[in-house]
Amino acid sequence: MSDERLRRVRDRVRPFPDFPEPGVLFRDISPLLKDPVAFRTLIDLLEDHLRASFPKIDFIAGECLDSRGFLIGPPLAQRLGIGFVPVRKKGKLPGPTESVSYSLEYGKAELEIQSDAVEPGQKVVIVDDLLATGGTMCAACELLKRLKAEILECLVVIELKPLKGSGKLNSIPFYSLLQYD
Repeated sequence: MSDERLRRVRDRVRPFPDFPEPGVLFRDISPLLKDPVAFRTLIDLLEDHLRASFPKIDFIAGECLDSRGFLIGPPLAQRLGIGFVPVRKKGKLPGPTESVSYSLEYGKAELEIQSDAVEPGQKVVIVDDLLATGGTMCAACELLKRLKAEILECLVVIELKPLKGSGKLNSIPFYSLLQYD
């Protein structure tokens, strides 16, 4: 992976101290999304990683709660020539769904996926912008496991290492482009 390309992406992540509450250092990707060259570079890097790691992927699943991960999953799926499956906040998807409750850093939430989103055995990569405590990612994994998907990897742009969210994923492979201590 090119250090220059990675630096271009890292340089567009801006820290916001004490957001959303005192003591939290928020990593904002808004400048990355505003910069078309940096955003294209981000998608290039993620695409390169997935193509090198997996010969076959059926779907990218993206968390669409209130997450910016939803902005990364569809263009990445498009690049790979595969479909995108949304994982949403409860009550946002029509038809039969599977749902799971989970804990957030600041409370509780519930995610759901349409019951026919994937077929048993289909290979899925779950994409999000950030991994903190791992609650949302674990909930997305649980939903895809219920549908009997094969989860190839959980992929994020930013990992907040001190919160140890990747440890909660157990045996599911995990990859983060940027790590912060």
